[in-house]
Amino acid sequence: MGNAGVVSPWSIIPQSLPGTWKSIPKLLFGYGRPLSIDARVLSRMIPWGMRFLRQGQEPKVRAVSEAMAHLCGPSTEIFQKHLAGTGHEDLICDSMYIHAFRDSSRARLSDLEYRIRSEKGADIELVGADALAALEPALSRDFKAAVVIKGQSRARSPGALGRVLAQKAKALGAKFVRAEVKAISPDGTGWRLEAKGETFHAERLVVCLGVWSREMLEKQGYDLPLMAERGYHLEFRAPGITLHNSVMDVDAKVVASSMENGVRVAGQAEFAPVDAPPNARRKDQLAQVAKAAFPDLQQGDATFWMGRRPSFPDSLPMLGASTRHKSLFFNFGHSHYGLMMAPKSGDVLAQTICGQSPNFDLRPYATDRFV
Repeated sequence: MGNAGVVSPWSIIPQSLPGTWKSIPKLLFGYGRPLSIDARVLSRMIPWGMRFLRQGQEPKVRAVSEAMAHLCGPSTEIFQKHLAGTGHEDLICDSMYIHAFRDSSRARLSDLEYRIRSEKGADIELVGADALAALEPALSRDFKAAVVIKGQSRARSPGALGRVLAQKAKALGAKFVRAEVKAISPDGTGWRLEAKGETFHAERLVVCLGVWSREMLEKQGYDLPLMAERGYHLEFRAPGITLHNSVMDVDAKVVASSMENGVRVAGQAEFAPVDAPPNARRKDQLAQVAKAAFPDLQQGDATFWMGRRPSFPDSLPMLGASTRHKSLFFNFGHSHYGLMMAPKSGDVLAQTICGQSPNFDLRPYATDRFV
């Protein structure tokens, strides 16, 4: 599993903010080129992008932030609960989230994203170059200021975290079947799953296929504005440095963390066809950004990875029961926030399937909100 490992109750700010449209040229052509759009997805990207930009109004940002807080807020606590007794409790460790700026004038606690976090109780501090160097000695002194978000955690290996929890679920009676599902359809008593070489039947069905959920549901008449927002990482196996927290290079939109197998630098937002091969240029871009941010980083032994974020324009997942099909449930579209939204999303879905009502409003994640 590839991502930066951030597990944050304060990752509650959607991607679209007031003024985001002004930053698009810089994201496309500026330092690190963190954003790219493949011409093959333009026909879908244009209406998706318009919806995305319309979300960048303060009242909408605040409403989405509230919905994100319900899912992200308990992330650390729930991970710790599920890891208890596995012998791998250290896969989640305490951390701060450091947003590092080369231009100190851009590090402002008055910005909407930090104001919202503070209003909801986050412990946030603005620090200068010397304090930043003390927190993260490996970080380049080109960074002159940082916003430090406290009270967070990080995964020391997101892949191992998933494997350990899957093993625990299996020990508790969960059954895992690996199959290539081709189609789903209602069959009168539940749902029929057509897989390569076999057929399955289920009384209730959860669609939780990430970005591939859109194609699977199209055949049932759902037209969903779900895009593949591809992200990349480089993991340096013998980095020669250690990071004490999760560190974001705000200019390049990448996040670095020390993990079990080295230092991982992750980020980028590449809108492209779901099954297009990884863009090899991203490897060099990430390597250059990583070396600029951490001058002593040893890059000799590195692994390159690409994954596909399932992204809706409002940065929220579809979560809950379908309003159109009985016994069909959705849990996908978590955008940049999958790792920290996953634990609570699972809790909410289990409650919904069992006929219980979570103690907060599920309408922001409604399965028909884009109709």
